[in-house]
Amino acid sequence: MTTHIALLRGINVGGNTLRMERLRVLFAELGLADARTYAQSGNVLFAAARPPVELAALIEARLARETRLPVSVLVRTPAQLERILAANPFLKEPGIDARKLHVTFLSGRPSKPGLTALGGVKSGADRWQAAGMEVYLHCPDGYGRSKLNNTAIERLLAIRATTRNWTTARALYDMSLE
Repeated sequence: MTTHIALLRGINVGGNTLRMERLRVLFAELGLADARTYAQSGNVLFAAARPPVELAALIEARLARETRLPVSVLVRTPAQLERILAANPFLKEPGIDARKLHVTFLSGRPSKPGLTALGGVKSGADRWQAAGMEVYLHCPDGYGRSKLNNTAIERLLAIRATTRNWTTARALYDMSLE
């Protein structure tokens, strides 16, 4: 069995509430072993023998019966998350404040027209860099004020996405090593 990290989008916001205890039970009911959650925003580490894309579909289908609104699920392995963390181009800049960094996980590779559209966003001091199935963000004035938020990225790239701050992404990776 391989450890996986499920990143849920749309949980515990806008009245789409699901307690983490219940989420762990749902994972167990799906036959996914050792489910552990991080924070209240839908981050679950678990063990399974299936590929990430298949697991995401399985979890989404189950959550559709459990929540009021749809929940997107993206799954990464610890090895993938390690590569994602190591590849952040903003970390190479001197004096970068890691608390201002985020990573948006995508359900697939973005199209060139989508990236062009994202490049057209008047984002002020906020910057982004796409790599593979992720978009790295540097939001010096805070993510809450950014025009490069998850909703905008999903709309412009026409792809499902979920964003985590750098602290959470690192914490999930660290948990996957335990």
